[in-house]
Amino acid sequence: MLNALAPARRRFVLGATALAIAAVIVGAAAIVARSNRTAAADPVNQQKPGPVLLVPGYGGSEAALRQLEVTLSQHGRTASVVHLAGDGTGDLRSQVPVLDRAVRAALRQSGASSVDVIGYSAGGVIARLWVADGGASLARRVVMLGTPNHGTDLAGLASSVVPDFCPSACQQLAPDSDLIRRLNAGDETPSGPSWVSVWSDDDRVVFPPDSASLDGALDISIQSVCGNVGDVSHGDLPTDGAVVSLVLDLLGPGPPVMPTSADC
Repeated sequence: MLNALAPARRRFVLGATALAIAAVIVGAAAIVARSNRTAAADPVNQQKPGPVLLVPGYGGSEAALRQLEVTLSQHGRTASVVHLAGDGTGDLRSQVPVLDRAVRAALRQSGASSVDVIGYSAGGVIARLWVADGGASLARRVVMLGTPNHGTDLAGLASSVVPDFCPSACQQLAPDSDLIRRLNAGDETPSGPSWVSVWSDDDRVVFPPDSASLDGALDISIQSVCGNVGDVSHGDLPTDGAVVSLVLDLLGPGPPVMPTSADC
């Protein structure tokens, strides 16, 4: 088509096209730069623990986290379970403002400058989405329990074999989902909070279990630290005595450190 144009006209079209492409590239670069600036945050003071927010997993069940909430309260921490929107199986991104409102309410009530967030299962993914969406400067620590940080084969199988029975959150937890790919495309543990991931080698919901491992986090397999714990399933993680003992230590003042068997 360009060959049919007069030389001067052809040069004009080519020049205009080049300028348009350059504008798109510059615009995209600016968007990325703005995104990176938003995600970046100074490290949060690790010496001053604030309120603890507990984020439920897929389906939104709060029962196990209620037990952990009570235990934390008995050890002098202000703790509350975040009530997820809907039935907890919808778009995980829709839970980010829910968590953000809960965090800001806890900060107002306590006067603290930061919170600790415990994300159980998919709740850890929600916590990561919240940090990436502006929560980095408000979180001192993010502790994930059995979180499918790189997806779970169980969700991948469900989304491909029985998609009608795999709601939005289920599909997003498949290893090859857009959400999982984008969440792990850059820095998996952006600055701001300290990151901890605790999981069980016996987990058959998050599979493989080391999907919970996160680059830059303090990664802890409960069996590698507490060798005599026996079988700890995915559902046991928020209530297992050894896991709870580790969580209490990991939420203490100062940066989190790798626990030993004496901490179990």
